Amino acid sequence: VQLQASGGGLVQAGGSLRLSCAATGRTFSSYGMAWFRQPPGKEREFVAHIMRSGASTYYADSVKGRFTISRDNAKNIVYLQMDSLKPDDTAVYYCAAREVGVTNYAYWGQGTQVTVSS
Repeated sequence: VQLQASGGGLVQAGGSLRLSCAATGRTFSSYGMAWFRQPPGKEREFVAHIMRSGASTYYADSVKGRFTISRDNAKNIVYLQMDSLKPDDTAVYYCAAREVGVTNYAYWGQGTQVTVSS
């Protein structure tokens, strides 16, 4: 599966952005999908995960209640709605996919920059 992330940009603190990740290749609904981010000078960190059907989602504590992950299996897209953004949310955001029964994410998008100004 190939992944293409988009939707990043510059936003003021308190604002919102929606990231999209379009998938091509093998059946999108076969993959668990996730968003990760890498703040400047820091290691990549988990943000959110959504199961294949979209029925279950998981979030890092730092974004819980502010970010929402969703997917449209008909359109092969996963979204990350980011509300109440903070300067600490500034990072390159990556979407990732993993196959059933596998714990690691083998497929990654190219990343999209999100910058939150104070």
